[in-house]
Amino acid sequence: MSVHEMLELWWVVPTGMALLGYGLSLAGLTRAQRAVWVTARIAGVEQPAHGDSRSAGIPVTVAFQDPATRQEFVLPNDGKHGDAIREAWVGREFEVRYPPGQPHRYRIVLDTVGEKNGRVGPNCTVILLLVGLVIHAAVARGYPWALLGFGSLLTALAAASPDIRTARTRDALLASAVAVPARVVAVTKDVYTDEHGDEILNHGPVLTFTTREGTHVTVLSSAGIPNPGRSLGRELTIHYAPSDLTVHTPDLAADRRDNKKAIATIVIMLIAGPAAVVTGAILL
Repeated sequence: MSVHEMLELWWVVPTGMALLGYGLSLAGLTRAQRAVWVTARIAGVEQPAHGDSRSAGIPVTVAFQDPATRQEFVLPNDGKHGDAIREAWVGREFEVRYPPGQPHRYRIVLDTVGEKNGRVGPNCTVILLLVGLVIHAAVARGYPWALLGFGSLLTALAAASPDIRTARTRDALLASAVAVPARVVAVTKDVYTDEHGDEILNHGPVLTFTTREGTHVTVLSSAGIPNPGRSLGRELTIHYAPSDLTVHTPDLAADRRDNKKAIATIVIMLIAGPAAVVTGAILL
């Protein structure tokens, strides 16, 4: 077999990996399926230090009970145990998983969709495989096949995207938002280097506010605060959804505009994808 013929079979490896992943999932043998899943709560919240990295999130103490031993564990989370916490208050609940008998190796999982059945990895492999097949078809068969392939992928991605549902849910939650005073108590700082070697500073204000029910909330904000690098000590107003404290914004109007943009982007994809497919089919 020549080198060219071997390259033609590039798709065998990702296909095999995806099938192996789905097979392990069906057999219940993936790491996520073998793990212990429990509901944890935040037992303590610390304030991120001014100038620290945003990547670690908000330092919290996590409490949960091991179902096998009934032992209660109260463990610190320094950003190295799964998902970083961006909104924290004492009593907040989320799921954690850990290998059986090793609760100290817990990982926070804020979005459990696809995690518990162990199909996140195989699904990502399938997406990469489809992208590769489209590129391969475009190179091997020409422009019309590129339109057919990328148009189909664009349509499928737009149809499967949760962005429209997420934006509408967020708008509905913020429709009954409550406004309370907030204060910037720290500003995180991360330094990145672009392709030209220039440094880029990324600042993340840390806000605190108290709900009308008396819950003290710490938030690592990502948007909506002008000139974030100089926002330390700034007093502002935060709007939060009473039924979900993770939904909040310092600027309701800007939040609605962002949601409209997200919806518009998916609508454009749903129009452009089929249009590309039709154009490709005509050109064949």
